[in-house]
Amino acid sequence: MKTGHCLCGGIAFEYDGDTLFAGHCHCDSCRRQTASPFTTFIGVANGTWRWTGDAPKVFESSPGQARYFCGTCGAPVAYTSARWPDEIHFYAALLDDPHTFKPNEHYHWEERLDWAAPSDDLPKHTGTISALGGEGGQET
Repeated sequence: MKTGHCLCGGIAFEYDGDTLFAGHCHCDSCRRQTASPFTTFIGVANGTWRWTGDAPKVFESSPGQARYFCGTCGAPVAYTSARWPDEIHFYAALLDDPHTFKPNEHYHWEERLDWAAPSDDLPKHTGTISALGGEGGQET
């Protein structure tokens, strides 16, 4: 069982089983929502996770795109999209043991900020990729 929580601990989650994907997102929406140059997500199938603390607040950032956050401390905790109705994306940095997590891709590489772009050797995709249920993207 993997567990995680927000800054104040009010919003907590757990999931069991394999993740659907693990990667860094560089899209403008994620950057603005987290106030960081990129964020790192874990994709988890519905039915394998649950909230174990308070229910998060939800902000619809655009039609079909929901961003979950703590109403007390403001920390973002998850993201869902109508494009991927059978999964939730948790922020990897919220894991209680984030050292066990390892990202394996970059998404929306074309939107990266040059002054904060990682120089690792992970695959770098434009847009979303099929592993995320997206339209597909190209590796750069």
